[in-house]
Amino acid sequence: MTGKMNSYDCLVVGGGPGGCVAATILADAGYQVALIERAKFPRFHVGESMIPYNYFPLERAGMIEKMQASDFPKKYSVQFVGRSGKQSQPFYFSQHLDHPCAQTWQVTRDVFDTMILDNAREHGVTVFEQMSARELIEEDGKTVGVSCVDATEAPHTFKAKVTLDASGGKGFAMSKLAWRIIDKNLIKHAIWGYYRGAQRDPGRDEGATTITYLEGKNWLWYIPLRDDIVSVGVVGDQDYLFSDTNDLATVFDREVEKNAWVKERLAPGELEGEHYACVHRSYRSKYCAKDGLVLLGDALTFLDPVFSTGMYLALVSGELAADAVIEGLRAGDVSGKQFQTYGETICRRIEILRRLVYAFYAKDFSFKQLIMKYPDLKGAVTDCLVGNLDQDFTALHEALSEFLELPEPIKHGRAKI
Repeated sequence: MTGKMNSYDCLVVGGGPGGCVAATILADAGYQVALIERAKFPRFHVGESMIPYNYFPLERAGMIEKMQASDFPKKYSVQFVGRSGKQSQPFYFSQHLDHPCAQTWQVTRDVFDTMILDNAREHGVTVFEQMSARELIEEDGKTVGVSCVDATEAPHTFKAKVTLDASGGKGFAMSKLAWRIIDKNLIKHAIWGYYRGAQRDPGRDEGATTITYLEGKNWLWYIPLRDDIVSVGVVGDQDYLFSDTNDLATVFDREVEKNAWVKERLAPGELEGEHYACVHRSYRSKYCAKDGLVLLGDALTFLDPVFSTGMYLALVSGELAADAVIEGLRAGDVSGKQFQTYGETICRRIEILRRLVYAFYAKDFSFKQLIMKYPDLKGAVTDCLVGNLDQDFTALHEALSEFLELPEPIKHGRAKI
C-alpha cells in the first residue's frame, strides 16, 4: 500500500477509554504519539457504569476535574433485587473506601468517550479520526506500524517504535494474528434499551447500579444516565432468552414482567429508539504482546459484564501498557520479553474477576452463602468488586472452592517471547 507516511514514537489503534489513557500517559512522558480511530466521534457505545478504581487511571490521565464538572449521575452504590422484587440495602462504596474514588459515575459513552479523546489531544496526542487500520506492518517478525485508509479510502502508513492495539472488541491485531480464544463457559446474550422518564430512587441512590435477578442465573441491569435516560438490559443464556421468539422487544418485555421492581420503575418510561442486542463472548488473546506490539482493553480480553468491569479493564490495562512501553522505550527494548510483566499483571487481575463471574453464574451458589459462613471475607469480595485487585485473594478463592468448582487459571494471555 502506498500513500502518506507518518512516523511516531508510539501508535495507538483505537480511541476508546483504554487507548486514550495509554496515549495520554505516553504523551505526558514526552513521546510523539499518534492515535488512529476508525469512527468519527461522538459515536454510540454501550458500557456505561464505572466502578471506584476507575478513578486512578482517569486521575493519571488528567480527567478527574472534568468528570467532577460533568453532568453524569454520581454513583455511590450498587444494589441487588431478588426475583420477587425485594430490594436490598444499597451497598455504599464509602462504607469500604475512605477516598474520593468512593463516588464514581454513570456515563453516557458518546459524551464520555469524546471527552477523553479530546483530553488526549490536549495532552499532545495527534488524533486521526475516520482512519481505519487494515494491516500490521511487520519487519523480521517485529511490528513496526500499521497501514490504514481514511474516510475516502485513501491509503496511509503509520510507522512507530511500538504499536498499542486498543481497537476494542473487533480486536484488530488479535484477528489478524488469529489470537482470539473464547471462554466457552461464558457466552451470554444481552438485549437492552434506553428509556426516558423511567423512575429512579431518590437522593444518593439516584445513580445506583441495580442488578435484578431472573430465573436461573439470568439477570437485568438498571443504570440511570444523564438527560433523564435509564439504560436497562437483560442478560441470559441463548436458550433461555430466545426460547419462544427472536423478537427483541417481545423478549425484553417478557423478562421485565418477571421482576416487579423493574416493571414498576420502567412503567412511566418510554423507549428511545430501538432495542439493541449482542452476544457477550468472554475471550482472551493468546498473547498480550510481541515484538513492537502491545494489546489492551477489549483488544486483549473481554469478561462478562455482570460486575461492570469492562471499562475498568480497559483503563487499567491502558495505564499498565503505557508504563511498560515507557520502560521499554527508555531501555531501547520493545521486544515481547519487555512486556512479560505487563502480561502477568493484567492476567492475574483478569483471573480474580473471572473467578467471581464463574461464582455468580454457579447454579447453587450465592455470595450471601459465602459471607454467612466467612463474614471476614466480605472485605475481600468488596475489594474485587470495586477494582482493588493488587493483593492476595488466596483465602477468598479457597473459601469459594468449598461451594463451587472454580475455573483453572487460563495459561494464555502473556507476551510472545
